[in-house]
Amino acid sequence: MFQTQSAQHASAYFKDALVKSDYYMSDQELAGFWQGKLAARLGLAGIDMETAFIALCENRQPVSGDNLTPRTKENRKVGYDINFHCPKSVSLVHAFSNDTHILDAFRDSVSLVMSTIEEDAKTLVRANKQQGVRETKELVWAHFVHQTARPVKGQVPDPHLHSHCFVFNATWDETEQKIKAGEFRDIKRDMPYYQAMFHKTLADKLTELGYGIRRTDKSFEIENVPQKAIDLFSKRTDEIGRIAKEKGISNAKELDQLGARTRATKQKGRDMAELKEEWRDQILSLGEEGKSTAAIRFAPNIARSPLTASQCLNHAVSHHFERASVVADRKMLETAMRHSIGTAASIGDIKAAFDADQNLIHVEEGARRMCTTKEVLSEEKQMVELAMQGKGKIQPLYDVAPKLRLEGQQGKAVAHILTTNNRVSIVRGAAGTGKTTLLKEAMEKIEAAGKSVTIVAPSAQASRGVLKEEEGIQSAETVARLLVDTKMQEQLKGQVLWVDEAGLLGTKDMTALLELATRQNAQLVLGGDTRQHASVVRGDALQVLNKFARIPTAEVTKIYRQQNEEYKSAVKDLSDGNMNAGFKKLDDLGFIKNVEQTQAAAQLAEGYLTTLKSGKSAVVVCPTHAQAHEVTQYIRQGMKENNLLGKKEIDVLKLKNLNLTDAEKADPRNYENGQVVKFHQNVSGFPKGSLWAVEVSNEKVFLKNTSDDSKPIPISKCQHYSVYDRQSMTIAKGDRVMITDGSTDHSGKRLDNGTMLTVTKVSKDGHFELINENSKSVFTLKQDFGSINYAHCITSHASQGKSVDEVFIYQPAATFGATDAKQFYVSVSRGKQKAHIFTDDKEDLLAEVQNSGERKSALELDIIRNRQRELATEYNKTMNLKHSRDHEPDREI
Repeated sequence: MFQTQSAQHASAYFKDALVKSDYYMSDQELAGFWQGKLAARLGLAGIDMETAFIALCENRQPVSGDNLTPRTKENRKVGYDINFHCPKSVSLVHAFSNDTHILDAFRDSVSLVMSTIEEDAKTLVRANKQQGVRETKELVWAHFVHQTARPVKGQVPDPHLHSHCFVFNATWDETEQKIKAGEFRDIKRDMPYYQAMFHKTLADKLTELGYGIRRTDKSFEIENVPQKAIDLFSKRTDEIGRIAKEKGISNAKELDQLGARTRATKQKGRDMAELKEEWRDQILSLGEEGKSTAAIRFAPNIARSPLTASQCLNHAVSHHFERASVVADRKMLETAMRHSIGTAASIGDIKAAFDADQNLIHVEEGARRMCTTKEVLSEEKQMVELAMQGKGKIQPLYDVAPKLRLEGQQGKAVAHILTTNNRVSIVRGAAGTGKTTLLKEAMEKIEAAGKSVTIVAPSAQASRGVLKEEEGIQSAETVARLLVDTKMQEQLKGQVLWVDEAGLLGTKDMTALLELATRQNAQLVLGGDTRQHASVVRGDALQVLNKFARIPTAEVTKIYRQQNEEYKSAVKDLSDGNMNAGFKKLDDLGFIKNVEQTQAAAQLAEGYLTTLKSGKSAVVVCPTHAQAHEVTQYIRQGMKENNLLGKKEIDVLKLKNLNLTDAEKADPRNYENGQVVKFHQNVSGFPKGSLWAVEVSNEKVFLKNTSDDSKPIPISKCQHYSVYDRQSMTIAKGDRVMITDGSTDHSGKRLDNGTMLTVTKVSKDGHFELINENSKSVFTLKQDFGSINYAHCITSHASQGKSVDEVFIYQPAATFGATDAKQFYVSVSRGKQKAHIFTDDKEDLLAEVQNSGERKSALELDIIRNRQRELATEYNKTMNLKHSRDHEPDREI
């Protein structure tokens, strides 16, 4: 879905891309047509397409010439181009068909989804002091079907069946009896849902026509169309992908703009028959690899996958609730629909199963329907009850707090821990408030009282990295280690357990820690900041305990990290959730730089290298991996020019974690040849730490190791392994890298996930040496180590807990999907002296950082549900009372 901002641009787009596209030749062109209830209301049938289109672009009604909507601004939102693209195999089969059966199925699928979008149409309400949105269910759009892709220079266009549905920014408001501008925010947000519906609808129609369907990662393909042929006719996609890779572009909008900038010149003189001959010749040039020896179209009663609608829904439930406590209904349905492609389960069946599932709790929240499960709600309730049961259950370490070196909020926080009689204590400390300093003094006084302190953190980097290597707390371990080590657990009896970065804990681990502390009669101290990043897994546990367990919390808000008072004040505002004030102060300091997108990465890299050369410490932070890769290329180029990188380079293996959920790993259709599986726990026949290559044969998945041993993948044990894409990266002396998975080096030395190292030597034999700047430990790795990535630019998640002189933040519009208050606060608060924020859209960046980034808990959703029930009960009582009074004789109401 792409927005068009001006009438001039929309009119030009109509002439250039929609009806006279440069990839249309002779009889390839299909006539556009009008659709939508508003099209009928406007009487567009029979009017010249171009005349009507340009009139609507100019905000005029084509028949009467009156204004379409009340206001016509120069840069008004004219409309939105919604694109529908067929899988390449569908386009190929259509290209060689002698009739329109595939074209008809495609066009009908597009129309059905567009009608669904129309049902979701809304408008803003600003009349009579009302503020909100109103459903309208009427739109108007021009539907154009194209059959070829834009040609790559020097070649004929590839077959590519696709539609452009240009939706105008107008809708009929029945209440106000006039045409108004539409409100498309929710429609844009739900694009993945509509996309899944389109793919599922088209796949079902093709199955009914007798085609076998093979589901892919993003969509599907028709069975028995050779992959070589599919790859052959992806020239335009490959061209854009190649250029995008060179330029570091990954954002959908930027990719579309790149496509427009790299169009080939017009080609004329070929009709569809000539194109088919060209395509046949290209297929023949592939030899046997491009030919299909099996029939492509089967009987209409083709066997489908036996998955039922309930099984597809269960997959969606398992997938989403592994990492979230509350999920939008449409996200659930999107996943279930995608999972059902190639099965007999219809969209109607899936929606019926979704509504009937007794394990799901549905709640209307504003314009959205959200859901959780009874299991997730019960889990959160149990966690809160465990914490509350510990009130008044332990003997305080001190009746009166001893004399402390720390004063103010830090001193009060330590005193709170030392004198509480509650099993659970929470210390909330904002970024840069000296939480580790507080921890060290508390440890000293706890040990003076005759107790031992066990310190754990959710991640290896936070425990063994920051606490051990940077802060010198040698006893720090991970939460995961504690929860499986019975000896460590026994040592907790009657002692103190301190969890650092507790905001990163999910509900399950927090519940396990509460149960452990209760069982061992230990005091549990939870230190963290709920305004920083939360857990990757389900449940923001510390946030839930803060809100619902009513545990007294020690707040530490005075910031020590920032040395500039204005900078410190800005970070304090961000910590307090006052994003407007904090953003303005950063802007007034000159920290926010509004730069053209094409120049932002280069300017950031230059500033970063200048800071490093001055002897200061610095880090570059970006919300997304894709844009981090972009700025990394500029940084490495600058390092080469400044002789900060060695001239000798070697290529090393990089394993990119696909971050599949257990539900995704349990589906054999998600595996592809060439992927790599790494085991994190011992599974029979697969040792911990071993790497295996994926081989898919006849829809069965096998794993092969370097000794050519091949075994079926143990999908039932999928929670014990991760799936990776095999990539490569070039490193040289001076490169900054990060370990991406816990492992050991060539000599067996331990390497924790998240550890940052500097390359000190590379060898022709593929070995390279690295040093940890904090511990001065030296490691040796081989080319095929795999668990490594550049660390010249890191995500805000990876930066949490780090402190440098100056922080450089790369935040172009392409990262706004991953931008929120938590991400911005964590990124900005890393610096001691300065923050440098590079963006190409300062105004929209401010709007995006207003989003809190907090995930809703099941308990919060349950409160909304209960309140709605109460209101419904009160309403029914009122109506029943009115009804009874209406029927009482001689009674004045």
